[in-house]
Amino acid sequence: MTDSAARAAVADAAAPVALGDALALLKPRVMSLVVFTGAVGLVIAPGAIHPLIAAVAVLCIAIGAGGSAAINMWYDRDIDAVMTRTRTRPVPAGRVEPGAALGLGIVLSAGSTALMGLAVNWVAAGLLAFTIFFYVVIYTMWLKRRTPQNIVIGGAAGAFPPMIGWAAVTGGIDLTAVLLFAIIFLWTPPHFWALALVRSSDYEVADVPMLPVVAGERSTRRWIVAYALLLVPVSLAPCATGDVGAVYGIGALAAGLLFAAGAFRVLVDHSTAAAKRLFGTSILYLFALFALLLADHAWPVPVVP
Repeated sequence: MTDSAARAAVADAAAPVALGDALALLKPRVMSLVVFTGAVGLVIAPGAIHPLIAAVAVLCIAIGAGGSAAINMWYDRDIDAVMTRTRTRPVPAGRVEPGAALGLGIVLSAGSTALMGLAVNWVAAGLLAFTIFFYVVIYTMWLKRRTPQNIVIGGAAGAFPPMIGWAAVTGGIDLTAVLLFAIIFLWTPPHFWALALVRSSDYEVADVPMLPVVAGERSTRRWIVAYALLLVPVSLAPCATGDVGAVYGIGALAAGLLFAAGAFRVLVDHSTAAAKRLFGTSILYLFALFALLLADHAWPVPVVP
């Protein structure tokens, strides 16, 4: 890099960023679900944690998620610029310089990991660091532009927060935490494939090999149904560990069947409206599952009296 190029990069990173654009870099809507699932993992984990330390742990999850999102926006600025859904984001729209987005992402990612380790424990910090690495390097830089399995494998990044919350309390990971990870891991593909059905032309223009672009919409709809059906027994599996009771079990079964019904509707109804409806339903479904975990924790009812 020449001296002039280096000075330009430093100037980019130092350029002032409007508060609204800085917040947009953190993908607050995505962050909200990440923070919620991480907080639920923390609340239902066995053991005790000081409320202040718990708040710091949740804050670190939020900051780490925001930092990785900012790096994602820096790296994906070229494809974001050609996609209708993302072209108004701060970096492709020119409101934030790429160097500023990268700098913010690195600072937030490193700071959240360090704070988690120093204030909570290093197991939770290690999981947070690996989550950020997985999202930025494995998903964003490696999988997203190379394989239709991008969401299948890359979805693991969004599945770690409950494990991080659990580790913040227990200092480790057990079967229930792994099952919470598995629920989000299996939920992610049908959630994003429903969006991809709506935005397939965007992904095609950006040359991102999402499943509808590579395998076609018919195959994508079948895979959505398959994952939705698989989610039903997996979502019930935490009941077998003894950490989760009947309040969650009954609610999870009902929610899972409703989600599967929505997936079947997309299989037979090829309209954009049906896919949009499933995308919205998928968000409500995951929120409902983790809200049920909180309710079950507050009012425990054994699965087998």
